[in-house]
Amino acid sequence: QVQLVESGGGLVQAGGSLRLSCEASGRTLTLSNYVMGWFRQAPGKEREFVAAITRSGGSTQHADSVKGRFTISRDNGNNNAKNMVYLQMNSLTPEDTAVYYCVATHLLRYRVGDTTTTQWAYWGQGTQVTVSS
Repeated sequence: QVQLVESGGGLVQAGGSLRLSCEASGRTLTLSNYVMGWFRQAPGKEREFVAAITRSGGSTQHADSVKGRFTISRDNGNNNAKNMVYLQMNSLTPEDTAVYYCVATHLLRYRVGDTTTTQWAYWGQGTQVTVSS
């Protein structure tokens, strides 16, 4: 089992920035074996893929709607550091208002380019991001 806990959400004005964090933990967790990502869900809409990052951090994927504004990164917990995934969000707009979810799936299940929810085995509880105009 993998547990994911997000933090860093809040209220920000349009044009502002936020950095979301996700701490991953588990009894047998080796974070480097998992592809990590972020989804979001706005009121009345389906969950939407935001970004993903491979285990080494060498390959990232961002949705077209956030490309150039959001950046995903990760720390695999080397040297006793925490296992973390981050989403730096810049130039926020009201359309970015949503609950943001941290997700993870084992690298053997990961399908590059698949932006659906089905391949992500683990989900955090979500953190609210609200962008005011």
